[in-house]
Amino acid sequence: MARSFNQKLEQQQAPAFFARGPSAFARLVFFSALSLALMATDSRLQYLVNLRQSLEAALHPLQLLANTPAQIYRDTNEYFSTHDHLLSENKQLKQLTLKQNITLQRLNTLTLENNHLRQLLDANEAMEESSVLGEIMHVGRDPFTKKIIVNRGETDGIIAGEAVVDATGVIGQVTRINPLSSEVTLITDKSLAIPIQVERNGLRAIAFGHGRDNTLDLPYLPTNVDIRRGDTLVTSGIDGVYPAGLAVATVMHIEITPDSPFARIVCVPTGGVENHKQVLLVSIPHVETSAKKAVINTPKTIVVPSLPASVIAKPAQDLHEKPALKTPEKVPAIKADKAVEKSLDKMPLNNTSAPHAPE
Repeated sequence: MARSFNQKLEQQQAPAFFARGPSAFARLVFFSALSLALMATDSRLQYLVNLRQSLEAALHPLQLLANTPAQIYRDTNEYFSTHDHLLSENKQLKQLTLKQNITLQRLNTLTLENNHLRQLLDANEAMEESSVLGEIMHVGRDPFTKKIIVNRGETDGIIAGEAVVDATGVIGQVTRINPLSSEVTLITDKSLAIPIQVERNGLRAIAFGHGRDNTLDLPYLPTNVDIRRGDTLVTSGIDGVYPAGLAVATVMHIEITPDSPFARIVCVPTGGVENHKQVLLVSIPHVETSAKKAVINTPKTIVVPSLPASVIAKPAQDLHEKPALKTPEKVPAIKADKAVEKSLDKMPLNNTSAPHAPE
């Protein structure tokens, strides 16, 4: 009896605690191949753009919720600020406003003078840009990329390629648009380049982000280039993206080696996400607008070579009236004075022209 009971127990197998499937290495290989295939297909066909934007729009409230503790901390500090600190800050802001108002008055005078000179020279009007105020929501912690997220997106009219500036200078460019937010690549990122101009002598070059640290490089400049330490670099505006004259960086270090024909120039950006939280997203200037204005303002005249000089410069709106042109046979001859006729009769006719070739 006991032997049969033990045999029954041996025949029964213990239930598996975990259901065994493919091995861990096989799963790793499968999901890695699937991820690579999806990434390659997305980079080619861009089929996940709408899905990505929808997910980011759905996660936007979570971003606001994650930023709530930091916002509460800043609001608390502002609420408990001392009275003396607020008075001193108010005094500094008044002085700064006074200086900026004086500078703005000079700028208005120069703008009027520039417009007057353009009208005299019949030049195209200067391109104007519009800007949208934004606020930094998130700063990326990836050491290989330099990107931030701002709270302005497609619903605010933001498009990819717009320049982003703060109170001290250019900080980056919009590279990705979401419905309620945008991704900004900083000028210190290795994938971003910006045309610059030395403010002292007008020398133009292209600045590249260094990537690993918050610096910029000016590559491919000869060793005898006229750049000094402390020079201010501003945007040249020749790319049609960044408005001209915005501060970009300051030359910090110049290294010249005898074994290289190019100088190594390191610059420190003027603006930065560490300085201010509010930024401006500047629209891309449209060149076609100025061209259309210049075409519209030109007078409509049609030059007809076969017409007389009095009709050549006639406006286009009067050309529908067909002038009664006279043929050469009907043009009356001009009567010369008698004294002129007598003098012409007395003059000898010397035909010095070469005879015509026989036809």
